[in-house]
This record gives sequence, structure tokens and C-alpha cells, in this order.
Amino acid sequence: MQDPHAAPRRFLRLLAAAAAAWIALFPGAAEAAKPAAKKPAASARPAAGTISTKYRFKKPRSVRKSTKYIVLHTTEGSSKGSIAKLSANGECNYVVDTDGMVYVIVDRSRVAYHAGLSMWNGQTGLDSVSIGIEIVGWHDKDITAAQYAALRKLLSELKAQYRIPDENVLTHSMVAYGNPNHWQKRKHRGRKRCGMLLMLPAARTRLGLLKKPAYDPDVKAGRLKDADPELTKILYTPMPPAKAAPKTPAAPGTTAAKPPSPAPDNPAPFASNVIGPKRSAWDIARDQYDAPTTVYAFPDGTSKRGDQIKNWNKMPAGTIVSVGPAASENANEGLLTIGEDGTAEDLAGDAMAATSTYYFAPGRPYAAGSTLSLADIAALPKGTKVLVDYKVAGPVTAKVPVFSLCGSKWNHPDTYYWTSAGGLVPGDQVTDRTIPRGALVFFRK
Repeated sequence: MQDPHAAPRRFLRLLAAAAAAWIALFPGAAEAAKPAAKKPAASARPAAGTISTKYRFKKPRSVRKSTKYIVLHTTEGSSKGSIAKLSANGECNYVVDTDGMVYVIVDRSRVAYHAGLSMWNGQTGLDSVSIGIEIVGWHDKDITAAQYAALRKLLSELKAQYRIPDENVLTHSMVAYGNPNHWQKRKHRGRKRCGMLLMLPAARTRLGLLKKPAYDPDVKAGRLKDADPELTKILYTPMPPAKAAPKTPAAPGTTAAKPPSPAPDNPAPFASNVIGPKRSAWDIARDQYDAPTTVYAFPDGTSKRGDQIKNWNKMPAGTIVSVGPAASENANEGLLTIGEDGTAEDLAGDAMAATSTYYFAPGRPYAAGSTLSLADIAALPKGTKVLVDYKVAGPVTAKVPVFSLCGSKWNHPDTYYWTSAGGLVPGDQVTDRTIPRGALVFFRK
């Protein structure tokens, strides 16, 4: 029987051959015949709160025994350099970038070294009881809408998981404190301004936070001195009262009471970055006053870095101070050196003869400040190492492991091990197996 489909198939073969011949004669015809390719869509911005582990800190960290607080920071630098630095040192649990991307640095359940020298309501060492979140930006500038959205989402999740009330979401500027120094003779609040604008009522509301602390509990209790009244006004600007349900209209002939006006959200501008009679290098640069990234431009046209200045009593009025990014989130908080960082009085203030201040002079046993006279302290040689507001425990032995002496602080970068032969070694440079037997451990109070 004749195949009824043979003729159509022959026709199709002839049509295909003709098309091939046409393309061979006119190569451009094939491209012209193709439908126009769609242009690739521009790379979409990440949804607010998208989580990435791209910069996760690689080294192990201990698990927090409790989580009472969330501490918000601003990086005081741009995205790329800030995230690289924070991830290299494990200095936070999360970073929120300007586009709303959230990077995990240290797992939320583990200790991140973000708060440094810190205190809240009498508790020191907030690293061990808090989650640290860095927001890419500056303390005196608002964050982006994408950051607000991402941070609100992240805070909601963390608050629910750890049962953290709104008033326990703090900023670094609230919990950081400073040891006595050349300008402040007592322990004091005001060492950091990090994250301060996130405590303003409008910012708290955008973050879904309806409550905040009404005052600084450590200043109120006399544990710390308020060294920055400007900052205090911003941090403790009260939240506006919650809106009440509509009330029955006032009776004819009477006047209804007006609700109190909400506090303004525009802080007074900070004073300039120029040294004057009532504005010191510390007032402007805080704990970065002697950093190599802080530059002082003198009225005579010369300039010096912070680490090149030895006599802070002779800083001329009119000197312009430019503060660069810190090498570490919590630089200059542990071991200090007489001669390089200042005199004993510069470094310890009224605590230079305290039982919690320790001196490590070259070639000598260590000594607590309380065992030395003021004359002895003044005569300590250049190169003497100083620890302020520390405890000492030990020695470490097979029967007395370091964990029983200082707990989770054993491997913190501001914990130090001392032996007469080896001197001082930071905690982040040892393992539980390499701590010298017989070493004394110095750790934050």
C-alpha cells in the first residue's frame, strides 16, 4: 500500500534543503530570523534581611551561657573594609550592610568580641551575655531604609528566640565605659558614641522597639561618671507616650487636657573637632586619641599622628583632629605601655595605686599598684606594661585548669598569661594545651 505521508515528508525535506542553501548564500539571514534575545535583568538587590555566611569567622568560640542583651554598633567605616576587619577578628555576631544584606560573622549562640570594656546595670563584660550587631555606617548619620527593614526583621527573630525585652536592645555607646586616663580620673561613660542615633524615638519605632531605658543605671548608682552629657541627652531622649484609646469628649464649658508633645528627634549638633580651652583630644577622639589613624593638624601647619604625640598637656588650641577608622573595634583596651601610651597617671588616673592596677616593668616581678608608693610608680621605666581594672588568679596547674579561674574569658584577647620567664601572652594566642603550667592569668573584672 502506498504510504499516504510520503509526499508531505518529501516536501518537508525539500523545504529544509532550500533553507540550508539560502543560509549558506546569506549567512546573516539566520541571525535576522532569530527572535530578539532578552537582555539580562539588572542584578536585583537582596531582600531586606537576606542572610549570608560569606564572611563567617572560622575559629571556634565558646557558647554563651545566657543571652540577656542585644548590642547595636555602627562600623564607623565603609562596607568592604569594615566587614573584612570584623570577620577577621570575630568582632560581632552579625553585620547589616547598606543594601539590607545580613552577614553572619559568629554564630548567634556563641561569644563575639564586640563590646570590649563594657558595663550595664553593674554587670561587666557584656560579650558573655549579649549578641552584637554591627550596622555599616556612622554614629552621627542615619542608616538606610534597607538597613532599618533588615534590622527590624533580625531583631524580631532574636528577641523572640532569647526572650529579650525591647529595653534590653542597647547600643555600644550605652554599655561601653572607659578606665581612668589623663583627662578622666575615674571610670566613666562616654568612651564610645557608636550607634547612638539608634536610641532616638523615631529610630526605635522604625525598628519595632517600643520601650527603652530611661537612664544610665551605672551612672545613677555612682559606679561610673558621666563624661559625655551631650551623648546622654541623645541616648535617653524619652519615647513618646503610647496612644491611648479615644476618650469621651469634654463636657461643654470645659477644656480637655492636651497630651504631652513627643520629644524632638533632632539631636543638638556635637561640638567641632577643634581643640580648645574646654575641648581636649579625648573629647573629640575618645579612645582613638593616640591611634596612628588619628591625625592632629596644628595651627603652625605641621601635623602628627596620635601615636607620635607624647605630651598631651601641650596640645595647642586650634588643633584640628581627624579620626580615622580603628584597627579593631575595641582597640587600646587591654595592655598599655608607659612611655608609648603616656605616664602611669595618664593610663590609670586615680586608679594608678589601686589593687586592680598591675605593672610589669622590664626584668622585674609584676606589682599591684597598691603595693607601690606614688614615687615608685612615677619612677617606673619606659616600657613598663600596665593593666587597669584587672583581676589575677592562678597559677594554672594540672589540678587547677584555667577554666576554673576565669571561665569563658580564658581565651579572650584582653586576657593575659604571665610567667617570669615568658612575660605576658594574650589569651587569643594560646590554646588550652599551650598555656604554660604555673602561669598566672590576668583578666577583666
